Amino acid sequence: MAETKYIFVTGGVSSSLGKGIIAASLAKLLQARGFKTTIQKLDPYINVDPGTLNPYEHGECYVTEDGAETDLDLGHYERFLNVNTSQANNVTTGRIYQSVIEKERRGEFLGKTVQVVPHITNEIKERIQILGNKGHYDIVITEIGGTVGDIESLPYIEAVRQLKWELGDDNALVIHLTLVPFLSAAGELKTKPTQHSVKTLMESGIKADILVCRTEHELSDDIRRKLAIFCNVRQEAVIQSIDADTIYDVPNMMLKEGLDSVTLKKLNLPDDSTPNLKHWNNFLERHKNPKAEVRIGLIGKYVELQDSYKSILESFIHAGAENEVFVNVESIHSEFINENTIQHKIAHLDGILVAPGFGERGVEGKIDAVRFARENKLPFLGICLGMQMAVIEFARNVMQLKNASSTEMDAHTKHPVIDIMEEQKNITHMGGTMRLGAWDCKLAEGSIIKDAYKKDEIKERHRHRYEYNNKYREQLEKAGMASTGVNPETGLVEVIELKEHPWFVGVQYHPEYKSTVASPHPLFVAFVKAAHEHSKIKSAKLAHKS
Repeated sequence: MAETKYIFVTGGVSSSLGKGIIAASLAKLLQARGFKTTIQKLDPYINVDPGTLNPYEHGECYVTEDGAETDLDLGHYERFLNVNTSQANNVTTGRIYQSVIEKERRGEFLGKTVQVVPHITNEIKERIQILGNKGHYDIVITEIGGTVGDIESLPYIEAVRQLKWELGDDNALVIHLTLVPFLSAAGELKTKPTQHSVKTLMESGIKADILVCRTEHELSDDIRRKLAIFCNVRQEAVIQSIDADTIYDVPNMMLKEGLDSVTLKKLNLPDDSTPNLKHWNNFLERHKNPKAEVRIGLIGKYVELQDSYKSILESFIHAGAENEVFVNVESIHSEFINENTIQHKIAHLDGILVAPGFGERGVEGKIDAVRFARENKLPFLGICLGMQMAVIEFARNVMQLKNASSTEMDAHTKHPVIDIMEEQKNITHMGGTMRLGAWDCKLAEGSIIKDAYKKDEIKERHRHRYEYNNKYREQLEKAGMASTGVNPETGLVEVIELKEHPWFVGVQYHPEYKSTVASPHPLFVAFVKAAHEHSKIKSAKLAHKS
């Protein structure tokens, strides 16, 4: 293709309707037809990136291969497309304004008065087209965060209006995701919220080309016709997005609705092939028809909000399908784990994952959970802070280093088995100061981790400030905690294992960021397999007793 086509996805009526899933599903269908497709997210908040946001505010912070701290929707994009995203795939208002202000300070605007139009909107248009101008993609899908009518979103909407006019009708289209609520008192679906949302969009100079309607009930032909007439779209462009059992059903649902066909016709692209979803549907078949079940405890401190650990939960779905088991994840708040509650909360599980996090709240509960897993030979996976808790627990209870800790939680600990990187000690600003993005790791022969990856060297994504303290490495290894993954350049320990345990692994990196439908992460696959083996052994013992 000579010219990149652009698709803009906006939302109306309500937030959390699933713009990211619709964008990812459409991208999957277009990719399955052979089009080179990518997705980007424009976020209207003023933070430069989500790196300093509390997970309760905005869900997890997703990290790309190039070290960008981004919106969690980029995780959906990668899981659906199996293609890496980058800094260019996520833009925030904070980053836009920061860039424009820096240009103004350098005198690039030649003394002009800097305004939202044209300077902010020009910066947005430039960011939208960065991916398309590289010549790597046939289609770029841009998801606009927030809801139409929000003050924060107005510059993005204006930039889309301008771009749509500049690019021409065949090169850009707008998909508007909206809500068609069911009023139980009236016993019917209501189209008025959608009509008002489309009207608000039109007041900004943008006509929706396709309507995707989130609904709990089937849209009748009459309702589709009504929406088409009042919202000024073709009836075939009124797409139903009904509640699904799993987000991975949505591409097939959109295929059935013809979203990809309508899109291609409006972009004047050939609609003469059928999406190849064979691998995708094989995954769905295994996911929906498991042969067994395992219970895994997710020990964290943000468990009230599922989006806080979104990538981990999705990784379990991928790994479960690969093992043909259903992974029943029990979220357990680490603040409520102690000597009195641990037996009730953890003993029945087939494995535990101690999740990442920052700060001292809830760490003692995580340490207690690690100890239970170590002493009871329960399959264990520690990620980032979870790995650090495993080191601290081992130092305290096996090596008898009283009050061993991380300097993140105790700056004056006598035994800082986890410590801040030297180059970070003088940094006071929080944003973007961590070890981020993909780093190399060399794996030890005969280790659990090497058996999981089937490789000598791996490259995994990081997001942390504190590290395993190599000053204690010799002591820890002599006591039985093996360092089975090491960064070849820095010598920093990336993976720890326990020699006297059937499956106990802690990793400094975040494997969940790289798990996709097409490539379930090998570490999660191995962990779920170990939990399944533990479950079978436990069941056999119970059967023998009875």
